[in-house]
Amino acid sequence: MKQSDKIRVAVLYGGRSAEHEVSLRSAANVIQYLDQSRFEVIPIGIDKQGNWFLGKDVFSKSLEHNNVSQLHSNTHTWFAPEWIGNPTERQHINELIAQQSTGPRFDVVFPIVHGTLCEDGSLQGLLEVAGLPYVGCGVLASAIGMDKDVSKRLAMNAGVNVASYMVIKLEQWLQGHEYFSRQVAERLSYPVFVKPANTGSSIGITKVKTPDHLQMAIMDAFKFDTKVLVEKALNVIELEVAVLESLESTTDPIVSVVGEIRPTHEFYSYDAKYVDENGAELLIPASVADAVKEQARLAAKTLFLTLECEGMARVDLFLDKDNQQIYFNEINTIPGFTQISMYPKLMAASGVSYPELLTHLIQLAMKRHQNKSQLIRSYAG
Repeated sequence: MKQSDKIRVAVLYGGRSAEHEVSLRSAANVIQYLDQSRFEVIPIGIDKQGNWFLGKDVFSKSLEHNNVSQLHSNTHTWFAPEWIGNPTERQHINELIAQQSTGPRFDVVFPIVHGTLCEDGSLQGLLEVAGLPYVGCGVLASAIGMDKDVSKRLAMNAGVNVASYMVIKLEQWLQGHEYFSRQVAERLSYPVFVKPANTGSSIGITKVKTPDHLQMAIMDAFKFDTKVLVEKALNVIELEVAVLESLESTTDPIVSVVGEIRPTHEFYSYDAKYVDENGAELLIPASVADAVKEQARLAAKTLFLTLECEGMARVDLFLDKDNQQIYFNEINTIPGFTQISMYPKLMAASGVSYPELLTHLIQLAMKRHQNKSQLIRSYAG
């Protein structure tokens, strides 16, 4: 296949979230495993200030991960947030969108970005407005999936168990933290988990065992979001299931085998996931009864469909050791794609290799875009 015949995939990585470094690792893997005979990769990085770059610049500026493989492309700024709302010369706009050496076009965007302003529907909305096909969930499912509170409400409505929790917003806490401290003790009892409503990778999450540590944990969580969840800590086994949309609209999504997380830390924290090489043991398949695995897979499928997911999602579940019930923890609409990430490992264990998975996701994105392109965008009564 000639270079010009290849599908041009813009791999979007980095981002303005606290999960910037995780995205760099995921992007390196995605770029490595994309089928080079079918796809031409165009790396686009977003730095922590929100500037967009073609090529390796964001990798080279990340001092925390100098060991990440460099990308090979000419580097120049492609987009910057301060341009929005400001006058721009028409020639400059044309340079950005034209198929020229200074601004290459692409056929599909593969966002491999995590966290707020990336995975929460914000980026997906920008791509929708730009009319670009992109991999993964749309605006609605992305926003719902990122918000732990809203996704749990919909899960409960679908009949999936959720651990008891409370929602506290920043202004409410500042005006009456003593009231909420009493409510946590009375309604939930300790231990509890304090979580920002809209982060991933366990960022900002603290396990609180006694009341005297609650206030500090909540204030730490408010550094990452203006809405915080305080959730009852259950005695659990952590399970994960990968779900992949089928290319056939009448066919159920592909649901992977069930994986198990055995953290060596207090819980599956950011450090356990990405810093400590021995932070957790990943078991595929999970060492639970077959009946439990089927319950988990059914719950994952139900949640994928209930939350209107498209493309892919990793569903994180709890198995309560005390009552053997499955509980919904959270859903990740752009799961990690690093070498140790569960989503690609679970799909590989279910018969879908890493390169096949990436090709499948790109095909889904282009098919969805083609279907949407047929919609009428004007009305003449």
